[in-house]
Amino acid sequence: MTGSVRGERPAAGTEAQAAALLGWLTDPDAPRLCLLTGGPRSGKSALLTWFSIHGTRAGGRSGGRPGTRSAGRSGPRRKRAARILVPLAGQSALGAAWTIADRLGVVARTPGELIHVLATTEVRRATLLLPDLHAAAEPDALAELAAELADLGRIRLVVETRTGTPSHTLLAARRAMVVDLGEETDEETDKKSGGAAGGPQEPGGPEESRGPAEGGEAGQGHPEPRVRPLGVDPADPVAVCRADPLRVTTAYVSDTEDDHGGLRAAWLRAGQSLCRDQKPSERALVLLAALGDGADPRLRPALEELAADTPWRVRWTRVRGDLTPPWPGPVTALAALGDRLLVAGPTEPVRLLDPADATPAREPLTSPAGRVKALAPAPDGSVLLLDERGRLHTVPGPAPRPPYLERLTAAVTATLTRHPGTALAAISGSVVVGDRLGSVHAFGLTGIHQAALHSGRVTAVAAVETPAPFLCSGGLDGTVRRWIPGRDPQPEPLAERPAPVVALDVAETPQGPALAIAWADGLVELRRLDTDDRLSFRPGPPVRAVTLTEDGGLVVGMDEALVRLYRAPREEG
Repeated sequence: MTGSVRGERPAAGTEAQAAALLGWLTDPDAPRLCLLTGGPRSGKSALLTWFSIHGTRAGGRSGGRPGTRSAGRSGPRRKRAARILVPLAGQSALGAAWTIADRLGVVARTPGELIHVLATTEVRRATLLLPDLHAAAEPDALAELAAELADLGRIRLVVETRTGTPSHTLLAARRAMVVDLGEETDEETDKKSGGAAGGPQEPGGPEESRGPAEGGEAGQGHPEPRVRPLGVDPADPVAVCRADPLRVTTAYVSDTEDDHGGLRAAWLRAGQSLCRDQKPSERALVLLAALGDGADPRLRPALEELAADTPWRVRWTRVRGDLTPPWPGPVTALAALGDRLLVAGPTEPVRLLDPADATPAREPLTSPAGRVKALAPAPDGSVLLLDERGRLHTVPGPAPRPPYLERLTAAVTATLTRHPGTALAAISGSVVVGDRLGSVHAFGLTGIHQAALHSGRVTAVAAVETPAPFLCSGGLDGTVRRWIPGRDPQPEPLAERPAPVVALDVAETPQGPALAIAWADGLVELRRLDTDDRLSFRPGPPVRAVTLTEDGGLVVGMDEALVRLYRAPREEG
């Protein structure tokens, strides 16, 4: 294996361009967009492949001239930004946006939403490497996406473009550094390799190894963007689960006339999860959770059979447009109230559903809170609501409230008017509130217990009635902590990931105490607190809320879907 493949030195003849790339990477004042340009077979992909792995070995350093080693440095070094390779050949803008979002640890349903999320969310330092723009299914749309990503100023991008193409012209008009490898022709490449046409070529990435059938040369050497045939029936659920997910995405994006029995709509709804590297059975589970009630009735049994070896089962799913029973609307908060499921959204009513099948259980509760950020059923049947301004509201239950609970909630309401809350939970004789500074406050009949549990805003709290009541809290810092009010917090978190906690719930279930967590990168986890047992699920869209049902089921709320899952029965023996 040559040194250029290992990342020690670039291919012969590209040393100057490699040095320019490394200089751009370490220059804080350089444009965030770098165009790696040149004609066909000029070595662009080979150089980008080298750049993607240069300095990634243990103990290696990024920066400096190619082929040299830095010496005499001491002290801590800033962690190098990740270099994330996202090949664009055959890709749609939507598929690329899903891939980029997943690699950056965020969730985005569209390219526009990706831009918004990255503009408003702290993400890790990264450099995106985007080869083969000229061979994409939607090169111009991808060029626009790359330009908007660079305009954010938060991440760097190296885009491989072919000189003379419309997408190159679009990007060249932006503020960008250009690394040009010239206009080497196929004849010159053959002379370098010592053979005639069809002889050995320089080692490289996707461009150098792609023949005319895939590269799509047309007219004066300019590429003709094309969508390769999918090769499977786009209405066959088993086939699409086993196919290349990015090619499936491109096929569905380009085919706007046929919904393929509802399979296309489900795929586009859950696409970011479906495009992850996973088994076909796991992909089938995600598709099951995204199917609407108007889908071809043959799809669900086929997907259930394929998903049979996953640890989850889908009890029901309700998506935008469903009629029987109706989709309850976007979800901002969830909670279980006895044998009822409370669903809050951006509008005033709080809906009550039967958790068995999501049918309306009774008339919605009228909320005085407007948009509900969190809700907490109280033991007396009333429901406490936290609005988006962090203020507390109470929806009375069917029976009169005990005077002591009236006094407690009145005191908490007055406190949150002055010091808004960010999260809410309730158990007998206690109201639990999180704040923006990372502290959790348990308001009780005998006083207040407080603990600083997080670095930054508390995003979720949940409390459970046990012989020794306890609560769990999640934060912007990506930790979930357990705390018994009146005692010192446990030093180690129950869970920790490099993504903020979005929502959580904790409950006693027939299988023991369980914790449900939703993370900002789209992951949902169900954890047993008395064992190390855990299950995970990624529905695809951003998750807004989770709750546990009395029988241990998990309900996941999103903007366009509500899904109930349960653990697959374990085989005996």
